[in-house]
Amino acid sequence: MNILLANKFFYPRGGDCIHTIGLKKLLEENGHKVAIFSMQHPENITNEYEGYWPSNIDYGAQAIKNTKKAICRPIYSGEVKRKWNALLDNFKPDVVHLHNIHTQLSPIIAKEAYNKKIPVFWTLHDYKLICPSYSLLRNGEPCEKCLADKTNVIKYRCIKNSLTGSLIGYLEAMRWPRKKLEEYTTCFIAPSQFLRGKMIEAGFSPEKIKQLYNFTGQDKFRPNLHKKGYYVYLGRISREKGLGTLLKAASGLPGFNLKIIGDGPLRGKLEQKYDCKHIEFLGYQPWETIKTILGEASFMVLPSEGYENNPLSIIESFALGTPVLGSAIGGIPELVSPGENGMLFEPLDQFGLAVKISEMMKSRDWDYAQISKKAKGIFDSNKYYQSLLRLYQPLNHTD
Repeated sequence: MNILLANKFFYPRGGDCIHTIGLKKLLEENGHKVAIFSMQHPENITNEYEGYWPSNIDYGAQAIKNTKKAICRPIYSGEVKRKWNALLDNFKPDVVHLHNIHTQLSPIIAKEAYNKKIPVFWTLHDYKLICPSYSLLRNGEPCEKCLADKTNVIKYRCIKNSLTGSLIGYLEAMRWPRKKLEEYTTCFIAPSQFLRGKMIEAGFSPEKIKQLYNFTGQDKFRPNLHKKGYYVYLGRISREKGLGTLLKAASGLPGFNLKIIGDGPLRGKLEQKYDCKHIEFLGYQPWETIKTILGEASFMVLPSEGYENNPLSIIESFALGTPVLGSAIGGIPELVSPGENGMLFEPLDQFGLAVKISEMMKSRDWDYAQISKKAKGIFDSNKYYQSLLRLYQPLNHTD
């Protein structure tokens, strides 16, 4: 098959990008020809199709002041349409597979593929199709008001606390409403049952949404059976990830060492506030380093206070045989089975979290090899490929 993948960035910026990069490799390893459509960016991985990619547009707090350009790109961009159609005509895909495309690329690419009668599959990495600000969060806490009325994004200035940014988000939602997106898309792929449920709550047809967990490479399923008595947080250091709650709990547990891998807007403030011998901020780390630290940890903690979808950090932890202590929110509870591969606690509960940290650190009952084995049966790349192919093939019989 000729398969065209689209994602707004093509470097390991976040989970959607990592997934797209990994999927390209997976499809090519299985004999498919893969093209990429993305937005130009200085950090992008070099690709033979990058000549078709539209120019970079920055929606940062300062750049968004270029209101005309910022409004036009998500609603209608002649450049995106022209370059996308040129790639469609040149590459002649059997399947178009979209990922994170809103705003910088926009659903115009779904429309154009649909007009050419090319099947469109769309993996949902966040809540953008039902929440203009992507996250179902307002002031760092879960919010579902826009499931019923998108004007709330303007009312509460949910996008970067900016009236301009929130207005752009609202106009984008009005330009690409649910009925149009359902018409253009053959199948939406939800990486969690939780996300699928929220899409259905917002009015999307259940028949249009298939649930398929994300994957990780087979080489990552290497359980480390020798743990070293510390625990790890792996992810972005931002409010909705619950680092404030975690560090309040951890600071009162000097007997247990915490390693924090990742970066984000709160790192400097939190690192200064929690300058403790038993709490170590390690910043961004490459996978080879993460693999060692995460594999030797007694457990990984994910204290999220927002609706997680299908966290890669959990998948990678399980692959290494490391149990997970996660907050009972979003898609986390469908991954963590208490007593089998981790524990759960109520989000925002500092004292409940402290109790669970102590329990996890003192427990010696985890079967690390079995945690990895079970994860491989769910998140293995070959399993994902076969499931994805079954979605593709009813409309495309050329292998």
